[in-house]
Amino acid sequence: MDLSPASPVSPMLAKAVSAVPEPDSVPGGLSYEPKWDGFRGIVYFDGETVEIGSRGSKMLTRYFPELVDAFARLLPGPCVLDGEIVVRRGEPGQERLDWEALSQRIHPAASRVKKLAEETPAEFVAFDLLARGDDSYLDAPFSERRAQLEDLATELEAPLHVSQVTTDVDLARRWLVEFEGAGLDGVVAKPLAAAYSPGKRIMLKAKHHRSADVVVLGYRVHTSGTGVGSLLLGLYDDDGELRGVGGVSAFSDVRRRELVDELDPLVLRDESGETVRGETDRSRFSSSKDTSFVRLEPTRVVEVRYDQMEGMRFRHTVQFERWRPDRDAASCTFEQLERPIAYDLSRVLVQAH
Repeated sequence: MDLSPASPVSPMLAKAVSAVPEPDSVPGGLSYEPKWDGFRGIVYFDGETVEIGSRGSKMLTRYFPELVDAFARLLPGPCVLDGEIVVRRGEPGQERLDWEALSQRIHPAASRVKKLAEETPAEFVAFDLLARGDDSYLDAPFSERRAQLEDLATELEAPLHVSQVTTDVDLARRWLVEFEGAGLDGVVAKPLAAAYSPGKRIMLKAKHHRSADVVVLGYRVHTSGTGVGSLLLGLYDDDGELRGVGGVSAFSDVRRRELVDELDPLVLRDESGETVRGETDRSRFSSSKDTSFVRLEPTRVVEVRYDQMEGMRFRHTVQFERWRPDRDAASCTFEQLERPIAYDLSRVLVQAH
């Protein structure tokens, strides 16, 4: 095989679209599949050794020993797979993807890695085949790559799966709604005639887009040291407590400076006139990052766009939509959020074989 951990391939990416596209919108037609919410993984298996590369081509192998064992035991021969590493949780019949448990798996301590591999084992959902034996399929159309993947995966079993596909756009649109209840976050459309294009946005992804009115709790100063880098957001729970739910950023240089002046009347200050600061939890991925922020009087409301929730927080960074001076901050509660109907993840995975 030409592909190896020594010369890792950059995964092919997807471009966001507002809705699941029609099959005839791309020459040669489209194949649709669920969009899995996990860690992208390129698996290199030479028949003996397994390596798992990340989206950024860093090796994730040491963090998922249970998958390394499964690949070595179940794959029928040398190959390079593209897919997603996921963790599931929940009682039988009520399972869904668990991003938080998956993110915990990236830990520097070997003892912790071993413990988590036993307590929250990962699974792998393959959705593309880049090489098999000595043959590279990078230049082959997706229709051929998919056929080869299905042939290779005939004998696979959990924790290795193959993502289901369809050419029925109506079914794909149903998946967009139903599968969110299992923790998936959209639908991917792949041109059937397209070759694998590393690092290029050839695929199309349709995700959920919703809006919510949230309270501005504070702001972080931009990394440049000037202006507002991000606004911290909150919602009121059933007990009337204001809980942090995420943040919004991506302001222009001019807007960042303007926001400092606009928000100054809301800045909380102590008896000596000093700015009151708070601190959010540190991420395991950036433990040295400054997490302090300027606290604001929680009276200003902003409308944001988001795709999904993870527990009590927005799963991804949200997008600024508009200020809502007409909204009372106390009315911004979790009740306004749309919750997907539960859908058992095991049904998605079983169908994927």
